[in-house]
Amino acid sequence: MDDLDQPSDLTVGDLDPAAPVPAGHAVLDVREQDEWDAGHIPGAVHIPLGELPDRLDDLPEEDLLVVCRSGGRSMRATAWLNHSGFTARNLDGGMHAWGAAGLAMTADEGRDPYVL
Repeated sequence: MDDLDQPSDLTVGDLDPAAPVPAGHAVLDVREQDEWDAGHIPGAVHIPLGELPDRLDDLPEEDLLVVCRSGGRSMRATAWLNHSGFTARNLDGGMHAWGAAGLAMTADEGRDPYVL
């Protein structure tokens, strides 16, 4: 697959607010544990970027929408995943953009979610 065939990044503006995770996609959150604990997208799979090469078996079978805090780590993860044979798209702006758009977030133990 050459660079022209790479799936494009998505922005929050590209998403349907009523169903922000595109059909056929699963969300992969590559942030660190404390960031995940503060708030994350409901139903997302959490695999910190540094653990990703060792946890490929934990990835869902759907195409991946990859997210981090602002889009940098998820951009690196997306490039690596696409190079490794997965279909992944980066959410440009990350959880900051997701939260600013008022899209659903959750946190463990009933706390109010926020982006760390």
